[in-house]
Amino acid sequence: MTILLQTNSVGKAYGAYRALSDVSIAVNAGEKISIVGPNGAGKTTLVNLLTGLLVPTEGEVFFKNENIAGRDPVALAERGLARAFQLVHIFPKLTVEETIAAAIVTRQKKRWRMFSSLHGDTSVTKRAREVAEIFGLENRLDTVSQLLSQGEKKLLDVASAFALEPEVILLDEPTSGISTNDKHRVMKTLIAAAERAGVKAMILVEHDMDLVATYSDRIIAIAEGKMLADLPPKQFFSTESVIEIVVGKKRSH
Repeated sequence: MTILLQTNSVGKAYGAYRALSDVSIAVNAGEKISIVGPNGAGKTTLVNLLTGLLVPTEGEVFFKNENIAGRDPVALAERGLARAFQLVHIFPKLTVEETIAAAIVTRQKKRWRMFSSLHGDTSVTKRAREVAEIFGLENRLDTVSQLLSQGEKKLLDVASAFALEPEVILLDEPTSGISTNDKHRVMKTLIAAAERAGVKAMILVEHDMDLVATYSDRIIAIAEGKMLADLPPKQFFSTESVIEIVVGKKRSH
């Protein structure tokens, strides 16, 4: 297997407080990995270390055999490691096409002055429409983002990250705020889009254990800043002690 992203004994401390300690993970090409754990477990800290928002106190973070600890997230996106932007929340008055185009021009390192050149740049427009079509948003190109349904907003958030043409994409609770009935539809769309776009690996941070069980090749559990488990779904969900910590209660039989 080809390891795309990994941490070696990585940790993060804030003074005397240790948010993460001695965490080593590896993400291989072709894998869908879920990161789970109770609130305050250190999941967000780990994700921020993986995507360059935080510099580790100790340990190393490698992407495609290059030490990326503390690298700028934009530089990492250019290298092929992307995280969903949630641009809908940042620019709620942009249309679907403009939101995706914002990511495209970042990837292409183009100068874009107040979106004035969007309609004059046929390559950006063409790519934005291609990405929208992958996510089933081709009929919403002119819709202002804040008017989309919650499910469509989530798809647009992730579409923006896909526009960066990543090899590895990290999705932080992509179905939060979406009705239970729509969660599987959104996840299936995301996974199909990833495969179509040539994404080599997906990392999912998710609380919904049903989604974790259904869409993961491996599950990494963190609790109190430390690795608790790194197992395939069948073994993970048969380990009662781990489930009790992650979910916060014993499962009924």
